[in-house]
Amino acid sequence: MPRIGIFGATGYTGYELVKLLANHAEAEIVFATSQSSAGQRMSDLYPCPYDLKLVNPASVWAAEGKLAEPADVAFFCLAHGESMGAVKQARDAGVRVVDLSADFRLRDAAVYQRWYSHEHIAPELLGEAVYGLCEVYRPQIAQSSLVANPGCYPTSILLALYPLLQGRHLGSERIIADSKSGVSGAGRKPSQTTHFVEVNENLSPYNIGRVHRHLSEIEQELDTWAGTPLRVTFSPHLLPVSHGILSTIYVTLEPGWSVARLVELYTRAYAGESFVHVLPACRLASLAYVVRTNRCAVSFAVAGENDFITVSAIDNLIKGASGQAVPNMNLMFGLDETMGLPM
Repeated sequence: MPRIGIFGATGYTGYELVKLLANHAEAEIVFATSQSSAGQRMSDLYPCPYDLKLVNPASVWAAEGKLAEPADVAFFCLAHGESMGAVKQARDAGVRVVDLSADFRLRDAAVYQRWYSHEHIAPELLGEAVYGLCEVYRPQIAQSSLVANPGCYPTSILLALYPLLQGRHLGSERIIADSKSGVSGAGRKPSQTTHFVEVNENLSPYNIGRVHRHLSEIEQELDTWAGTPLRVTFSPHLLPVSHGILSTIYVTLEPGWSVARLVELYTRAYAGESFVHVLPACRLASLAYVVRTNRCAVSFAVAGENDFITVSAIDNLIKGASGQAVPNMNLMFGLDETMGLPM
């Protein structure tokens, strides 16, 4: 039974992680940290039955860099830039790590610095980290001690494109991804753009035009699978819902494709995958298929001669974050990958 520590338990992803792991049959939460709410319980902050006491992150470390409360794996639900030092400390202490920030998703420290505007202080761990998209990197995750949990937007886009790139079926290097995310993707800390009066009855683009940081992660994986650099246009939008991401992705394929053939390809590629739901040709993915679950729903439509639209839907906090982190842990400890997860 893995003993679990959660750093940053009171954000939206941390809370979802607590909910999943509190009901996990083969895992035990031994500590959960919060910088701002130390001394309180999770039930003081959220309407939930979890009386998990929150501790200051500094208090979990004992002398000589060891954890005061022994843990086998630590989840880091911290902001980008805040994880890398703590992850290094955990790895030095021999603790396995699942990091939900972007600090170990990019394989090149210079690329990380360019997109996140600060130097990576643990570049030696980038080669150790495994990108935690279990449908693609399952064997590597199972052998890893440091898993970089994918971002929410990249998860929705990458799962929608992997079978096409794996088979090298693109007829053009151009990919356009138009994605819409629920407001929880902006995090729990309020800002003017996430207030109810700004979001309600509104739909707004943000960080478009090669600005959103997730683009670096998307391009890294797509270029690797394609074996050549692709031209990706990524346009994220803020959707006035609590949970969910819907991505519509535009691609040009080799001649001879149809929606029926795409359904067949994806059904074969994701055969046996518990969390990818390939829809039949007559249906299109929507948030209703996936909200409050760990599923990714994928569907297809014709856009023109050799042009197709792949539609992908996930819950941004579950499959796009905490629900992806749990199967990564399960794989690391040889447990059933689906354990503790809503289907």
